[in-house]
Amino acid sequence: MIKQPPYLKKGDKIALVCPAKKLPKRIDHAIALLESWGLEVIIGESVYASHHQFAGTDALRTKDIQRFLDDPSVKAIISGRGGYGTIRIIDDLDFTAFNKNPKWFVGFSDITVLLSHLIAQCNTQCMHAQMPYTFEESTEEALISLHKALFGQKQSYEFESTFKNRAGEATGILIGGNLTLLAMLQGSVSEMDFQGKILFIEDVGEHEYSIDRMFRMLKRAGKLSHLKGLVVGAFNEIEDEKISFGQTADEVIWDIVEEYDFPVCFNFPTGHINNNLSMVLGTEVNLKIETNNVQFKYL
Repeated sequence: MIKQPPYLKKGDKIALVCPAKKLPKRIDHAIALLESWGLEVIIGESVYASHHQFAGTDALRTKDIQRFLDDPSVKAIISGRGGYGTIRIIDDLDFTAFNKNPKWFVGFSDITVLLSHLIAQCNTQCMHAQMPYTFEESTEEALISLHKALFGQKQSYEFESTFKNRAGEATGILIGGNLTLLAMLQGSVSEMDFQGKILFIEDVGEHEYSIDRMFRMLKRAGKLSHLKGLVVGAFNEIEDEKISFGQTADEVIWDIVEEYDFPVCFNFPTGHINNNLSMVLGTEVNLKIETNNVQFKYL
């Protein structure tokens, strides 16, 4: 069984950190919202630190996160933003104290490195969800989904997909995150086990050929053939090329998984979008897909 950290309750202490890129603006709005949920918010040294494009040096970011991993009074660690840089520090973090007192780790995008590592090495659930940097642009629905996830309220999502799905129903453990990072982690100690899982993927700013290459790499590595289901989130901000690739991101992915028989849905509201609904990695979910209707439920 994958360990489930204690859910939050009013009065709990949480910490904000920036494991990767530096913040270009203050996040006072997000801090105020978290405090309005009854949480005591500690601002890590990395949150407003700057070293070239990073939120402080590698050493500073490592020390900052380690401080909160080791502090049993901190019940959750939320990443301020993603960007790039988590992979530079992941091997310098010590999860010994964390394993004795698991806590929620929250983030998405580049933070997929940490989330995947927590599943692979610590066997502990974590959350792919909105980060303080994205709070101001976030939909209310996405922020409510984060609140519910942190405080242990069961939730389900339902939406209409505009791209063809493969109908079916599956129950299994949820894994996934940013496609680029999932591909980059293959062969490392931070690689999640895909066998028998429901996988979700998302990405931003990648060309169609890059999505094709990364997803075919996962296929060739045997990561897709034994999935129970596939949830395709947002693939947005794709730049036009001088010569068209000839397929959209969704068409690229469908072309690669068409031969399998597990249920597949597209346009799921997760990723680099305002309505980035919370996905709790390592927990059991039920996925029910009809022609265009998708129902996703935490069990």
